[in-house]
Amino acid sequence: MAMKKLKPVTPGTRHRLSPGFDDITESRPEKSLVVTLKKTGGRNSGGRMTMRYIGGGHKQKLRLVDFKRDKFGVPAVVKSIEYDPTRTARVAKLYYADGHKSYIVAPNGIKVGQTVIAGEEVAPEVGNALPLAKIPVGTVVHNVEIQPGKGAAIARSAGSFVQLVAREGDYATLRMPSGEMRNVLVNCMAVVGSVSNAEHMNEKVGKAGRTRWRGRRPRVRGVAMNPVDHPMGGGEGRASGGHPRSRKGLLAKGKKTRHPKKYSDGLIIARRKK
Repeated sequence: MAMKKLKPVTPGTRHRLSPGFDDITESRPEKSLVVTLKKTGGRNSGGRMTMRYIGGGHKQKLRLVDFKRDKFGVPAVVKSIEYDPTRTARVAKLYYADGHKSYIVAPNGIKVGQTVIAGEEVAPEVGNALPLAKIPVGTVVHNVEIQPGKGAAIARSAGSFVQLVAREGDYATLRMPSGEMRNVLVNCMAVVGSVSNAEHMNEKVGKAGRTRWRGRRPRVRGVAMNPVDHPMGGGEGRASGGHPRSRKGLLAKGKKTRHPKKYSDGLIIARRKK
């Protein structure tokens, strides 16, 4: 899928890099697999604003994506590749041989009419889901589980993938998108291939209004606020505001925020590249 460079007929199209939708084969989602997404405007059940910079946005329907792939041994045919407004990757609609329908995150290179299957003894081909114990070392995978049976949690966004670099005993070693090396149980499921829409990272919105259509309101800089509103606020003229920190006073730009006794510390072999 190539990006589209638009003619600069307006200020909003001058620098815009738009995604091409030539890979999408159907424009209307499956009714039984969508639910209407309710907008909150950043307010909680009491009506109080608990998240800033949220509001407006186009109406969206949430696609119910199958991250577990637990229909073992039942082949499914890819009926369409569709756009999902709530995620960066494309979604693929599957029709199973037993009549069941579902959405999955579309792998890169998957085609309409292709057959995919999940199970322990299936071939490690693009779109097939199988345990890490059955995937050849060196294979690129996505939608990897952290806990068996809980559903995919790693490498789900556009263009992302994980490489299986080793396997020993009960654990498989994965090279994460960040460069981090970590162990995952070999009975966790993964899907072969990388995630579709890898060009998403090159997209340029072009104008502020397109961001508003996505439900994001303008974010106010801390140095532009008053001292009562932010630790970096106030000062005469364009004062910088001292050390960068959050509204709650936590230092930014380098302060370690990871919990020192996090559950996954023992599974991480090498930290991500600085």
